[in-house]
Amino acid sequence: MEISPRFTFAICIIQSLFLISSAQTCKNYTFPSNQVFSSCSDLPVLQAYLHWNYIPSTKSAHIAYRASQSSTRWIAWAINPTGSGMAGSQAIVAFRHSNGSMAVYPTPIDSYSPSMQPGTLSFPVSNISAICAKNEMTIFAVIGPLANGTTFNHVWQEGPVSNTNPAIHSTTGPNVQSMAKLDFLS
Repeated sequence: MEISPRFTFAICIIQSLFLISSAQTCKNYTFPSNQVFSSCSDLPVLQAYLHWNYIPSTKSAHIAYRASQSSTRWIAWAINPTGSGMAGSQAIVAFRHSNGSMAVYPTPIDSYSPSMQPGTLSFPVSNISAICAKNEMTIFAVIGPLANGTTFNHVWQEGPVSNTNPAIHSTTGPNVQSMAKLDFLS
């Protein structure tokens, strides 16, 4: 049986429509807890998304950082109030313990070989929690009050977990491209 070019073309169109309609974006996402965020950004690398509500009166932001991730790895999202890269960023990291519970905590990234242990950030952070479901991890937190306006450099990352601790992430490809400018008012 010979397959006609028209039939092949039709199959290609149908597959393309399916792939486009199934692509996930931050705008069409519904959180399991029915939380609603007024702003979001599809981050350009690491299959990640940032959702937020900025509260001008308190100069704080309620954030949800989501990333497609296996349950044996860690994720992190950070603001860098003093620079544009990893060093100097103020991070929130999350990973899943072998017993299924989530570890989530703030950690300052003070070098290119950080401890990734719990620590105090240069701004307040509260209401920290994380979930892991359907090959996706999400960090929730309230950050602020934030000094120095509403525009910041932010970074996001993922890597392996070793002996219940976040281990070094890849230093090539998307892992070194995961930074951008963020304006909480946009």
